[in-house]
Amino acid sequence: MDNTVYYILGIVALIYIALSAFNRKRSKERKSRKFMDGYDRKNKKK
Repeated sequence: MDNTVYYILGIVALIYIALSAFNRKRSKERKSRKFMDGYDRKNKKK
């Protein structure tokens, strides 16, 4: 019964690791900016 705390902590750690890996993948996709390929930024007028 006293191992229940460790089981819960282990499950929480696994969920955290899975979410962090998923978010890292999403941020790499966002940084690659595939949808912005060929887009030239217009010069700002001063």
